[in-house]
Amino acid sequence: MRSQLSKLPAELAHSLQQAYAHNSRLNAFTSLLSPAGLSSSMICSGSILTILLPRQDAIAAYTAAKSDGKPLNGVAVGVKDVFCAQGLPTTAASRMLKEYVSPLEATVVERLKAAGGVVVGKTNMDEFGMGSENKHSHFGPVMNPSGPPEIEGADGSLRVAGGSSGGSAAAVAAGMCEVALASDTGGSTRLPAAYCGVVGLKPSYGLLSRWGMIAYASSLDCVGIMAKEVDTVRTTLDVLSAYDEKDPTSASLAARQRIEGTSRWAPNGNRTNLKGLRIGIPAEYFLAELSPQVLPPFRQVLDHLKSMGATLSSVSIPSTPLSLSAYYVIASAEASSNLARYDGVRFGFRSSYDIPPVSSGAGERSPLYAATRSEGFGEEVKKRILLGTHALSAEAFDNYYLQAQRIRQLLRTEFDNVFRSPSPLYSPRGSHTADLSGVDILLHPSAIDTAPLLVPIRAPNATAGYVQDILNVPASLAGLPAVSVPAGVAQDGWPVGVQVVGQWGADDLVLAVGEAIQSS
Repeated sequence: MRSQLSKLPAELAHSLQQAYAHNSRLNAFTSLLSPAGLSSSMICSGSILTILLPRQDAIAAYTAAKSDGKPLNGVAVGVKDVFCAQGLPTTAASRMLKEYVSPLEATVVERLKAAGGVVVGKTNMDEFGMGSENKHSHFGPVMNPSGPPEIEGADGSLRVAGGSSGGSAAAVAAGMCEVALASDTGGSTRLPAAYCGVVGLKPSYGLLSRWGMIAYASSLDCVGIMAKEVDTVRTTLDVLSAYDEKDPTSASLAARQRIEGTSRWAPNGNRTNLKGLRIGIPAEYFLAELSPQVLPPFRQVLDHLKSMGATLSSVSIPSTPLSLSAYYVIASAEASSNLARYDGVRFGFRSSYDIPPVSSGAGERSPLYAATRSEGFGEEVKKRILLGTHALSAEAFDNYYLQAQRIRQLLRTEFDNVFRSPSPLYSPRGSHTADLSGVDILLHPSAIDTAPLLVPIRAPNATAGYVQDILNVPASLAGLPAVSVPAGVAQDGWPVGVQVVGQWGADDLVLAVGEAIQSS
């Protein structure tokens, strides 16, 4: 195998060697390119990993993508299994799509390849993006590779990689790829990035095309980017950011043009000088659920940024405590609609239930739909579909869905009032007046604790898996850019992340602050 990979660039070959060596333990990939001339059984004997046919080999993929001078030439890229990639399995980690091979290419995958990136495989995830620990996958959970060396292989100390993009985070952390595409609906990029000690960016909503991405909650879904370095994330963002007429939620050209010059503070090219930058610390993000062990690394980051010239102040986002409930109502409602297409008739898994004769009427076919969806969807997906269906019912619509949308709008207004730069989404520019005494970015811990144990010592509270998202959903509901950056390790030896949040369109500013944090 090593001789086959020697034909590839050194870094690409190393990433593939890491993937072949460690994926059976970490379960980060659901499918991988194979070295030329080797059969799948020679690569992956006895593991649950799906290896592509030998015709989908790494050398052929590199040859097709090779383009000297391109920004991602020869870079190993992992793609979350929620993005369509032509000729590759696209399963959303669900039995419902286990055998599905996409006939089309997602816009972001297309742009990655055009920039020279080599898609080495599809990464594991929570089914249809629903989960915070990557335990709700048809292919099994993803293991976190980022803990202290002394617990390597200790089954009782295995920890989750976070979700729903746990496979992407684990693959980057373990060196299986340099860049990974993720998705972020309510923290699905930033939470696993924090747990695995890598950089995870959720761009401004609409900045990156969602065309070819399997929908969970369309008004919240964003394409996420993961890498070990902020600079690599920035390069990938520049490659992917473009208006796409195929995506109705793509930010307009006019909004993109208004981004230029909107920020009240701009980096001067010197990463060690943040003079004039105003950083807000939202008081509501320091909840009772926040573990004390994440605070020392967070305070060290604050001290580092102050030493670089930034000023800190406390700010308030009063609706933060309501955001988690609003998020789950909205996301589940949209999921119940988006996932209605999986009925076992047009594509995907189909139950073996006997189909009644056509003459018996469509009403007699409902048992087939029910059986297909009951067998094809996992427990977490079915739970959220039921919640969303109820939220959209006539008797619950006003009390749940509309109230959640009101909270969402309230959050957007509160964020606008905190930032001193106006949102480029408003047109003309003067129609929204920002508070000039406000802040440029917000800073807070990325997660309430370090990565949870894969098998908890005590039975977890029924809501424990949902509370993990509480620090991430406000930015998602408001559509704001946010990046989780590693901030060292906690007392237990596991990574801690801090999150930088900016005004819509301030992705460059958010990444500039992320680079300053990573330089500490």
